[in-house]
Amino acid sequence: MKRNRIKTILCLWWIGLLGGAALGADLPELDGLIEPYMVVKVGSGVAGILEAVTVDRGDFVQKGQVLAELDSGVERATLELARARAEMEETISLKKARLDFVAREEERRDRLYRQGALPYYDRDEARTNKIMAQCELQDAIEKKRLAALEVIQAEEALKRRKIRSPIHGVVKERFLSPGERVEDQPIMELAQMDPLNVEVIAPVKYLGFIRVGMKALVFPEEPVGGKYVGRVTIVDRVIDAASGTFGIRVELPNPGNRIPAGLKCRVRFLRR
Repeated sequence: MKRNRIKTILCLWWIGLLGGAALGADLPELDGLIEPYMVVKVGSGVAGILEAVTVDRGDFVQKGQVLAELDSGVERATLELARARAEMEETISLKKARLDFVAREEERRDRLYRQGALPYYDRDEARTNKIMAQCELQDAIEKKRLAALEVIQAEEALKRRKIRSPIHGVVKERFLSPGERVEDQPIMELAQMDPLNVEVIAPVKYLGFIRVGMKALVFPEEPVGGKYVGRVTIVDRVIDAASGTFGIRVELPNPGNRIPAGLKCRVRFLRR
């Protein structure tokens, strides 16, 4: 029974290849739908009150462009405080001066001890003071280094209050306005328009004929019209049994965003 099933699958595969070869050099034109390459809902990594939204529906945006800002008064104050701490030099200067003093004192007491004019306890006290002064200086240096890291941390916290575009595209929809609170909900939705995706539903008889990498001619409906060349990037491996069709995606370059998304089109797949 298993052998018969394998034979049946091989026969169907062979029939599909013969059917594809009989289709000729080009396929008939199929219906398609032009869609954005990517749709992104932009939100905020932190909660807060929207202070400004710099773009609106229909605006073109560049990757990295500031789209909105949250209220950041506290974060700016924290950054200034961290910078002030990082720039303080007086503590280190004071610790260095103390270390110089106890080092000279340790040297004097050591000389007197060797001459027999000073007890061992006094020399040991001077050496201990020197070690403590060295530790205090090192502690001040470490605190300054930590203060510099706190500046970086405060700068990153302030950056998170600015929401930037992750793509080049257009604002498809804006959901929030200044004064509203942002938590888990998106602030706006962006659509990447270059390149575009053309989604096509093809009859199962074309399976095996249309392959990834093939060129395709795309004819958008009026008022755009014209003829554009795209490339097949996806051919579904799963057939829809109810309709006897499978999906195909064509990537269509769109420099200058000349072609809007949402248009119907006709697509002709080329063997060469």
